[in-house]
Amino acid sequence: MKLILVTPAEISRYTKLMVYKMKKLLWLCLFFSYSSFAHQPVMDMAPRWEKGYGFQVRHEHYGSDTLLNGESAIENPLNLKRHVNTTWLEGVYTFHRSIRTTFKLPYINQHRTKNINGVGVRQSNDGLGDLILGMPLKYYRNKKALTDNFSFTPSIRLPTGNSSGDFPISDGSVDWGLSFSYSSESPTYYTLFDLFYWANTDGASGMHEGDEIALDINLGYHPFHSNRTNSGVFTMWDITARYNDDPSNETLTTTSGGQRLQMGPVLVLYKDNLMFRAEYKHLFYEETSSISNSRGSELSIGIGVTF
Repeated sequence: MKLILVTPAEISRYTKLMVYKMKKLLWLCLFFSYSSFAHQPVMDMAPRWEKGYGFQVRHEHYGSDTLLNGESAIENPLNLKRHVNTTWLEGVYTFHRSIRTTFKLPYINQHRTKNINGVGVRQSNDGLGDLILGMPLKYYRNKKALTDNFSFTPSIRLPTGNSSGDFPISDGSVDWGLSFSYSSESPTYYTLFDLFYWANTDGASGMHEGDEIALDINLGYHPFHSNRTNSGVFTMWDITARYNDDPSNETLTTTSGGQRLQMGPVLVLYKDNLMFRAEYKHLFYEETSSISNSRGSELSIGIGVTF
């Protein structure tokens, strides 16, 4: 049998390589858990290192021709419907692992058929939406079997979208957001609980969309990872609960407040610092405060990179 000798320098290089790959694995697990208004790119925690930065592009779609009155679906003889496609450009810069700044800029393409004096009238619009800026502040704890953190994130939504037309992109208001979250991860599991609130102020032409409070829960499992190629698969179950106050009568961006519960799977593929994410949210429960189209189920795909 041939004896292979390993020098202390080789052991040191191998140890550093393994530590580097484990750090990459951890932030990849943390990358894929977000919603448009609550969580932060890239996403929630990555990158962790000082002066790190990253970007992601996501496309999401929701819409329905189901007409609701409260919890009940009702007849829809005018074929009223609403569909929204949003492409998000999002980024993050890390001053320190506990202090970072983020941005989210949407491009929106939307159309609906609205009941106007008993006639179904098609309305549409597209363009840049409202810019969201955030500053996540995090407190980390390192334990034997896992790492967890608490996060406090103030945000502001600026009226960069067009508030004119019969179906405006924005209501023209400056809005304020606040998020409290807790997350933990081990080499195999990941969890996130995020409670957030948006205070929507008065906008253009008397529009006011109503405040929003929400809870997001992510339960993740990491079934496969290759140290040789630093690639793998990550799965997650997402739970989303939302409540919206009623909008003002002058509001043209939305027609009803209400509440809903959505759940669905998330699939992530990654290699090194490149990630792909696909998510489907099924609508399990919805109640509108007035006659309105259902939001419907949601589909989202995205790709991101960190440096």
